Amino acid sequence: MPIETGESTGNPWTVLTSTTKYENAWMEVVEHKVLTPKGAPGIYGVVHPRSIATGVVPIHDDGTVTLVGQYRFPLKQYSWEIPEGGGRKGLEPQESAARELREETGLTARRWMPLMKLHLSNCITDEVAYTFVAWSLEQGESAPDETEVLAVRRVPFADVIDMVLDGAITDAMAVASLLKLRVLAAEDGLPEDLASILRL
Repeated sequence: MPIETGESTGNPWTVLTSTTKYENAWMEVVEHKVLTPKGAPGIYGVVHPRSIATGVVPIHDDGTVTLVGQYRFPLKQYSWEIPEGGGRKGLEPQESAARELREETGLTARRWMPLMKLHLSNCITDEVAYTFVAWSLEQGESAPDETEVLAVRRVPFADVIDMVLDGAITDAMAVASLLKLRVLAAEDGLPEDLASILRL
C-alpha cells in the first residue's frame, strides 16, 4: 500500500527560457534554463521524439513468442527484444504496432489486446510507448527498414520469461510487457483462447 508523504504533486520547476539545441527527422533536443525545486538556477535538457514507441508480444498457437534481435547503436551491444518501432503521433498505436510486427517478422495477427502505456527514461525524455499482445498469427514476408539487420527466432514463453529474469533481455518495453503478460496469465486476466495457449 502506498505511503503518503504529504508532498505536492504539482510542478516544482520554474522554466525561464527554452531553446532548441538540436533537431533531426526523429527528435528535438530542448535546453531549458530553470529554477530547480529548491530555487537554484540550472539547466534541464529534454529529448522530444517525433513519434511514439510501440511494441508487441506475438504469441503463436504452440505457445512460442517471436523475438527480434539486433545491434543497438547507442548501447554498443546486441539486444533481443519484442518487435518494436515508432509510430506517427495521432495514429492509433495498435495500427503502428501491427505495421512494425509485419515489417520486422512478416507476421499479422487477428487478435490483439493492449498491455501497457510506458514512459521511457522519463528523466531525459517525454517519449511514450504503447505495447500489446497479439495472437492468432499468420506468417507472411518481412520487410525491415534499410537501417535494420534483424534476427528473428521463436522461443517458448516460459523460456522468454527466464531470459528476462536472467538478464538476457534488457529492453525496457520487452521486460515490462513480458512480465505483465506473465502476471495476467497467472491471475486469469487473459482472454480464454490466449490463456489456453499459454497453459500449453
